Formats: sequence, C-alpha cells, structure tokens
Amino acid sequence: MELDYNKLLDMVSEMGYRLMESGAEIYRVEESIHRLLEAYGVPRGEVFAIPNCIIVSLISPEGRPLTQIRRMPPHGTDIYLLEKYNGLCRRLCQETPPFDQALRRMRAIARLHVVYPLPVQLAAHFLGCGMFSLFYGGTWRDGICGGLCGVVIGLCSTLMARFGANQFFKTIAGAAVSAVAAVLLTAAGLGAHRDLIIIGALMALVPGIAITNAMRDIMAGDMVAGISKGAEALLIGAAIALGTALGLGVTGLIGGGGAL
Repeated sequence: MELDYNKLLDMVSEMGYRLMESGAEIYRVEESIHRLLEAYGVPRGEVFAIPNCIIVSLISPEGRPLTQIRRMPPHGTDIYLLEKYNGLCRRLCQETPPFDQALRRMRAIARLHVVYPLPVQLAAHFLGCGMFSLFYGGTWRDGICGGLCGVVIGLCSTLMARFGANQFFKTIAGAAVSAVAAVLLTAAGLGAHRDLIIIGALMALVPGIAITNAMRDIMAGDMVAGISKGAEALLIGAAIALGTALGLGVTGLIGGGGAL
C-alpha cells in the first residue's frame, strides 16, 4: 500500500487524541502512536504528549517534515472507551488497514458507546458512597445517609456540567451540598455520625485516578505531565476541603453554631 503521509498523520493523531480523551496515560498515548507509525513503515516519527496537547511529527520520503498538533479539551476517564481504543490500536498495528477504514472503526466505537442514564449513575453514587460510610465505621443508618449525600453530589455535578462549570467549581459545589445534606440528615435523626457520612460521600470526589496517573507519569519520566496532573489533584483536594468548610460554615451560621 502506497502511503499517504498526510492521511497517516491524521489517523495516528486521531487515535492518540481519542486515547487521551478516554483517560489514557501519557506513555500509553505516545507508545500507541509510535507503534502505529512503525506498523505502517515510518522509520522516523516523533510524538510529544502532555495532558492538554498532542504533537505528532514525521518525515516524508521526500524529506519534508509533517507535523500535526491536537489540543485536548477537559476530559475525564472512560474505561470502556479506553479499552476499546487500545484494542483497536493493537489490531491496526497487526492488520494495517487503509486509513479511511481505520478512521471508520474509531468512529464506530464512539457511535456504539453507551452512556449510563442518570438514574443508574445516581444509584452507583448511592451504593459507592454508602459503602464508604460503612467502611469508615458508620452504622447502617450512616450508610444510607452517606448514599443519599452521594446522590446529592451526583445531581449537583450533573447540573453544574450543564452550565459548563469546570472541575474545580463542580467539586466545590458537590462538597458543599453534600456537607449541608449530611448536617440536615443528622439533625433530622436519620444519621448518627455526621463526620463519617461526610467522609463517605466525599469519596465520590476524591481524584484517585489523577493521583495514580500523576505518579505513573513521573516514574515513567514524563515530568511535565506528572507535575501537571499532580497539581490538578491537589487543586481538586483543596476544592473538596473548601466546599466542605463552606457547607458546614453556612449551616453553622443558619443554625446559630449548633450545626458545627
């Protein structure tokens, strides 16, 4: 197959973009693009990726450098898409199909991807946060209250996302409303330990994946990506503390200090 280097550049850049958008680590994105270039017979190809940008460059047989830059928007982690795109990348390296066919396969994965409806997501928030409240030593009533606070976080995050809020402000809002909900539930006698209810609910906001990926990137030598993700995780942690303090402070003022 005669190579069209512009189309090859488009295809490998699109694969890297979709992998990173799904939450792939920096080393995975760069290695996947390198393997694709090698599979299609490109001896000289360079990839540089950071959390918000991908740069792919190669040299055509005529000696002309070709470069493409893709700006990454804010994104989360989707394990389903990450697994599908990673598997597709491996198949493309083995089969080396035409570029148009490879792009159609990528679009098919995105088209067939099913996002869980809001009630299912809220049920997952209830179960996860409730179990964390129990894990930290709460009673079964604390577990139910922790689950309800998790549902409040899910609803708040969905609402804030519709307004286009970034992750920092979504975290502040989610932590604040969950703290207020925990205070109200314990004041109503439904929960026994307010602190355990709040801690269990806040686990839905803890940036565990960001912290893990930051450490993996640093250990792999991708210092820019690791420090960037580490700073993001610290900011989210600060947002959790700020939102919780805000919620408790508001309820304390309204309740004349009794809520605190």
